[in-house]
Amino acid sequence: MNTLIQQTLANTFGFNDFREGQAQTINQLLNSDSSLAIFPTGSGKSLCYQLAALHLPHLTLVVSPLLALMKDQLEFLHSKGVKAASIDSSLSAQEHQDVVKAVKSGSIKILMVSVERFKNERFRQLIASISVSMLVIDEAHCISEWGHNFRPDYLKLPYYQQLLNIPLVLLLTATATPKVKQDMARKFAINDKHIVQTGFYRANLTLAMCAVAQTNKTQVLADILSQYSGSAIVYVTLQQTAQNVADELIKYGFKAQAYHAGLEGELRTDIQNKFMTGQVPIIVATIAFGMGIDKNNVRTVVHYDLPKSIENYSQEIGRAGRDGLVSHCITLASTAGLNTLENFIYGDTPELSGIEYVLHSINAEQQNQQWQLQGLSLSTESNIRQLPLKTLLVQLELLNVVKPKFTYFADFKYKFNVSEEDVIERFTGERQAFLKAVFATSNKKKVWAEPDFDRLMQYYQSDRARVVIALEYLSDQGLITLEAKKSTEVFEVNALALANNNLAQQLFSYFKDKEQSEILRIHQLINFLQSSTCLTYGLAKYFGDEGAPKQCGHCSVCDGRPISLAVDELPSWPSDEVITNALEQLKQQLAGKTKAKLTSVNYCRFLTGITAPMFARHKVQQLSGFALCEKMPFQQVYEKIAKLGY
Repeated sequence: MNTLIQQTLANTFGFNDFREGQAQTINQLLNSDSSLAIFPTGSGKSLCYQLAALHLPHLTLVVSPLLALMKDQLEFLHSKGVKAASIDSSLSAQEHQDVVKAVKSGSIKILMVSVERFKNERFRQLIASISVSMLVIDEAHCISEWGHNFRPDYLKLPYYQQLLNIPLVLLLTATATPKVKQDMARKFAINDKHIVQTGFYRANLTLAMCAVAQTNKTQVLADILSQYSGSAIVYVTLQQTAQNVADELIKYGFKAQAYHAGLEGELRTDIQNKFMTGQVPIIVATIAFGMGIDKNNVRTVVHYDLPKSIENYSQEIGRAGRDGLVSHCITLASTAGLNTLENFIYGDTPELSGIEYVLHSINAEQQNQQWQLQGLSLSTESNIRQLPLKTLLVQLELLNVVKPKFTYFADFKYKFNVSEEDVIERFTGERQAFLKAVFATSNKKKVWAEPDFDRLMQYYQSDRARVVIALEYLSDQGLITLEAKKSTEVFEVNALALANNNLAQQLFSYFKDKEQSEILRIHQLINFLQSSTCLTYGLAKYFGDEGAPKQCGHCSVCDGRPISLAVDELPSWPSDEVITNALEQLKQQLAGKTKAKLTSVNYCRFLTGITAPMFARHKVQQLSGFALCEKMPFQQVYEKIAKLGY
C-alpha cells in the first residue's frame, strides 16, 4: 500500500491500519480493476469506496438501498471533510438545485442515490453530462435472483453502467452465498481474482437458540434483557407485534420503544436518534430497523420471532458487538412464526389470471410497437404487488418480449423566478426563438405553466428531449423552478414473442419456482436453528467460508444445548358458517369494483391477513373477517375454502 493512501487513511479517516480486505480492495480499484467485496456487517466495507474515491479523478456514484443508510454515511463523510451529497426525495427544490450545481462543477466527490433514481431522465442527463470514475453498489446481493433480497431494479444497473460510460464498479455486500457471489460477479464481468471475501467468523458473538413457546416469549425476553446490560435490538416480524412487545417490556420496567415502517418518518427518526444516544436502550423492531444503524455497542440482539432466512439472521446479528466486545445473539424459536413467514411468500406470488391481465394490457395498449407503463394502476388492476410486478417486467425483458426504451415524466411544470421577458432577453438568435416558442405553446395557469410538447412540435418542430434539457438549464441557472411527476416507462414490444400462447404459463411457472425456492430458504433456516453442530461454523459455511473453527466454544450447541423448535398449538378453526360469512362479506365489498378476479387465492389471502392491491384500494382490511385465520397455514386455509366451494 503506497504512502499516499496510508496518509489518507490516517489524516482524513483517523485510522492507523486497514481492516482485513480493505487494502486489497482499494488497491484493485486504484489499478482500475472492478471488484466485489464481501465483508461481514460492520467490517468496514464503506471505507473501500470512500478512500478510493478521494484518489480517483472524477465523481464516485454510490447506489444505496435506504435513505437512512445514505444519511448516516453522508454524516460520517462530512465529519471527515469529504465533499459528498445525495439526491433523494427528502431534498427541497433549492437543495436539489444546489447539489446538481455542485456535481456539475466537480466540487462533489461522492454522490449517493437510490437505484430508482436511474429511471429519472433528468438524473440520467445529469450523469451523462459529467465524468464518473466509479459506480459503487451497496447491498449488491439485491441484483441476484438467488439472493434473499432480490430487487428487480438492480438488474438494470449493468445496463446503466454501460449507458453512462462508467469504467469502474465496486460491489459491496455482507451476505452472499457462493451461488449469489458468482451471479453478482458475472453480471458486472468481475474477474474471480478481484473478489475479496473475508471470513464470516466473529469471535465476540455468542449465538444461542432457545426453544420457547409463543405464550412464554415475553417473560423469557424480559429475563434475557435483565441478564445482559447495554443496548439491545429485539426483532419481530409484524408491526403490531413490535408495538405489543414494546408495551409489555415497559410494564416490566424497561425503557423500550417500537420501531416499524408504519410509524411517521419524523417519529422513526426520533426513535432512532434516541437509540443511538442511549436514551432508549431497547428497540423492538421489524426489519425496517437496522440498515444504516452504525452503533458499535449493541450488546444484545434477540430474535423474538424467527428471522426470514439465514441471510437475514446473519445481517441482523451483525449489528451486535461492532466494537469487538462480547455480545449476545439469542433466537426464541417456536413453530408459531413459520406460518407468518410462509404467508408473506404466498402473498407475493402473482396468479395466472393477473399475469394474463398484464400481457393483455401490453397487447391492447401498444401503439407502433411501443407500450407505456405507469406502475400503480397496473398493479391494482392485475392484483400483482409492485415488487412482483417489477420482477414480471424484468422477466419479460429477459424473454425478449419487451425492451425498455426510456423513462420520462409525463407531467412537467415550471414557474418563473424572474420575468418571462428577462429570461428571453438572456438569449439571442435561434435559442431565443426556441424559448419563445416553448413559453408561447405552454399551458399557463396562475403561477405554473406546463409545456405542451405536441403543440410545440407543430409550431416549432422541436423534440421533447431538447425542451427538457432547456428547462433543466433554466432551472440550474435559478431562472425557473422546475417540477416533474408521473414517471412513465416506455417499452418496445416484440409482437411475435408476446403472441406466444404459452407465455403466461411460462411466467407463472417461474414465480411458482421462486415461491418454492423461498419456502426452501425457510426450511434451511429451520435446519440451521435445530443444528446439532456448531452454529458459528454452520453460519460461516453457508456463506462459503470454510475457515471458521469447527467448534467455536461460544454457541449454544458447543455448550451442549442443541434445540428442537417449541411446538405451538394451532388455534381452533372458526366455524364453517363464520368463514363463509367472512368470504361473502368480501364478495359484497368488491362487487363490481375491481378488474382483477376474486379467486380462491384471494379468498385465502383475505382470511390469512395478506394484503393485496385489490384490497388496499377498497378498504378490505377494515372488514371484520380480514385475518380471521392468520395463524393457520396458508395451504390448510386454501384446502378449507375449497371444501366450502370458494
